[in-house]
Amino acid sequence: MASIEEARASFDRFDADKDGLVTAEEYKRAMAEMGDPYVTVPVAETLIAQRDTDEDGMMSFEEFWNALRKE
Repeated sequence: MASIEEARASFDRFDADKDGLVTAEEYKRAMAEMGDPYVTVPVAETLIAQRDTDEDGMMSFEEFWNALRKE
């Protein structure tokens, strides 16, 4: 498991506008920048939904961190 500092750094790569939430578009863009241009918005929406405990359609750091701790 990653440390909370490592998790925050990873989350920040996805949170392009630094509002504390990752949207499907931000997720897609970050994955493309990291070398995976095949992640589409619908795929990103599905991946976010798996971690989105408050069902707002976005992933917060808390949701991201909780998902990492369960792995």
